[in-house]
Amino acid sequence: MEESLFIEWVKKYFKGITIRVVETLNGENSPRTYLHRELLKKDFSVTGKWETLIGEGQLVAADFVSMDSSLPLKNRGSLGRASGDIPKQGIEFTLNEKQLSELDALIAQGGTKEQIVAKLFADTPKAIGGIYEKNEFAFLQGFSTGITLVEDPQNVGTGIRLDFGYLPANKFTMPVITPTLDVEQYLSPLLDKASLDGNSPSVAYADRATINALRSTEWAKQLFVTRGGVTVIDSDSKLPRPSMSSLNEALADEYGFVFRQVDRSVRLQKNGVNSDVKPWAPGAIVFANAGVVGSLAYARLAEQNHPVDGVSYQVVDDYILASKFRHNRPSLKEFTTAQARVVPVISNVDSIYLLNVAQTT
Repeated sequence: MEESLFIEWVKKYFKGITIRVVETLNGENSPRTYLHRELLKKDFSVTGKWETLIGEGQLVAADFVSMDSSLPLKNRGSLGRASGDIPKQGIEFTLNEKQLSELDALIAQGGTKEQIVAKLFADTPKAIGGIYEKNEFAFLQGFSTGITLVEDPQNVGTGIRLDFGYLPANKFTMPVITPTLDVEQYLSPLLDKASLDGNSPSVAYADRATINALRSTEWAKQLFVTRGGVTVIDSDSKLPRPSMSSLNEALADEYGFVFRQVDRSVRLQKNGVNSDVKPWAPGAIVFANAGVVGSLAYARLAEQNHPVDGVSYQVVDDYILASKFRHNRPSLKEFTTAQARVVPVISNVDSIYLLNVAQTT
């Protein structure tokens, strides 16, 4: 590896470009939403492993005792553990000889700083964003099922399975949603279980199709009407389908939770072919407390401890290592790469409840 052909430009602008990319991706005006950045907190792992504790014991009330009596001994409850190595992920882009020649010509002909920087660092946002996209994919897949699969960079075509240990007792099912389905019959056992566990789920995450199907049920319409959405209605008229905001108002009042729609696709590439995939499991409704549900576990990369001569590095958002360099074998190319040892981890599994809706075949 050799240093970039445009090393002076790299030294001057690479750091600033990476900072601006992160600010854009994390900002309110970002073209993409990242739920994992909202619901996970970054957690540095010295050992290079991710880990989550699974406790099956909840808070136990104290006893009233007389002043001179001994205190009753309480069982701590069982504690399980899910863990594994934090996998590595990476992405790279190249400028070929033709593109490099065009960039040389632009500089020689007095191109503006903005034009040159735009061409030289065009791949930097894509490289950094690619790590974010992979994190989002793994998080949404894992949050909606309790299990996620990440590619193994050491073995092409294979993956690493991460099981976060969702409790079997916290998993429920519901048949295909029809207009006449008695949703209450399947919702109540879940909420009752949560109440017995001492939990009060306030957010139910689900895909758009599932929420829309629920909005069209008589259950949702009756709930909307009885909570004051409609004061008078002709007995021969059809009940109106509530809007998302109206349904959430009624749900918050009646059950203490609101729906949050997850409608996110991630573009994957395999053998040069792009495909847009929605990682959220269809029909999965995940009930959880508001706020953080786990961690974004990351570890230090080997290349950070052993940097390669000629490579320009920037650490981005604490865990992404972005780099620029050139290679002349088999032909001259300028590389932009991003790599990270990072994985989303769902850790608050004791307070997560999963309701799976059967899908039509």
